[in-house]
Amino acid sequence: MKKVGLTYDLKTDYEFKEGDPVDANAEFDHPSTIDVIAKAIESQGFKVKKIGNVSSLLEKIGQLEVDIVFNISEGLSGRNRESQVPILLEMAGIPFVGADALTLALTLDKVMAKKIFIADGIPTPKFFEVKSCEELSNTDHCKFPLIVKPRFEGSSKGLSEDSRVENIKELKKQVEYIIKAYKQPALIEEFISGQEFTVALVGNDEPQVLPIVQIKIDGKLQLNEKFYTFARITSDRLEYICPARISQDLKKKINSLALKTYRAVECRDFGRVDFRVDNEGKPYVLEINPLPSLSTEDVFMLVAKNIGISYEEIIGNILRSALARHNLN
Repeated sequence: MKKVGLTYDLKTDYEFKEGDPVDANAEFDHPSTIDVIAKAIESQGFKVKKIGNVSSLLEKIGQLEVDIVFNISEGLSGRNRESQVPILLEMAGIPFVGADALTLALTLDKVMAKKIFIADGIPTPKFFEVKSCEELSNTDHCKFPLIVKPRFEGSSKGLSEDSRVENIKELKKQVEYIIKAYKQPALIEEFISGQEFTVALVGNDEPQVLPIVQIKIDGKLQLNEKFYTFARITSDRLEYICPARISQDLKKKINSLALKTYRAVECRDFGRVDFRVDNEGKPYVLEINPLPSLSTEDVFMLVAKNIGISYEEIIGNILRSALARHNLN
C-alpha cells in the first residue's frame, strides 16, 4: 500500500500580526478540511501521513518515508510562498501532487500570469499595476469602472465592495488601501460587467475539463456589477450552479480557453480557471489557480456530483494523475 504525505497550512496555525487585514489567513484550511482530504485519500486505498506546513516539512524532510506528497500548502509569506513546499520536495527528490514551484509562483503573481496569457493569445481584462498612488496620474489606457486587487494574493483576499471603482478619487483610495494593507503593488483591471464562471480540470496529457460552474450572487446569474468578494465566500449570498446555464457555443469557448490556460502555465494534476463573460458573450480569463481549494464546500465536490462520482473519487483521480506522471502506479 502506497504511503501519501499531506502538506497543508491550517488557519489555526496563523498568528495575526498588528496591521494584518481580516483576511490574512484566508488561503489556509480548516483542520476539518484536512481530515476530509486525508480520509478521501485513505478511501482510495492509500495510507496517509500528515506532515503539515513548510516549517514542519523542513524538520521532517530527512525521514518522511512516503511514496508521494499530496501538496495543498499555501506557504508562509511573499509572492513565492506557494513554491516553498514544492521546491523543498524537488530538492529532496520526493515526488509530489500538483504544480511545480515555477508554475505556482507565476500564477500567484497575477501580473506575471497575465503576461503569459497575453503571449499565448488568451483574452484577459486590460490592466496596469502601480506601486504607489503617485503613479496614477495617467489612467487613460484603461476605462472606468476598474477593479483593484493585490498583485499576489489568492482566495479573493483584498476583494470587497470597494474594489470596484468608478472614478479617480475612488481608485486612489482603494489603491492606497491595498498597498498599505497587503504590502504589495496594486493590480488594476478593467471591470468586466456580466457573468462569472469557474472551471476545474484534472489530469495531465489529456486533462479532463470538468463541468463549468456558474457563480450566482444574491439570487442572480446575470451579475453585471456584482463580483466574487472575500465576504461573500462565507455568506449565503453566493451560490455555485453546476452545470452552468449557458449556450453550447459559450460552453465550448470557455472549455477551450480553460484547457489552453491550464496548458499555458503548465499546470499539473489539477487546477481551476476563473472567468468573467461580458454582456456580448466574450469570455475573459481572470486567473488560474493551480492550487485550488479542495474543501467540500468548493467546486470540486460539486463537479464530482455532476459527473456522477464521489468527492473521494475525484481526490483519487488527482492523486492517480500524479502517480502516473511519476511512473509510480
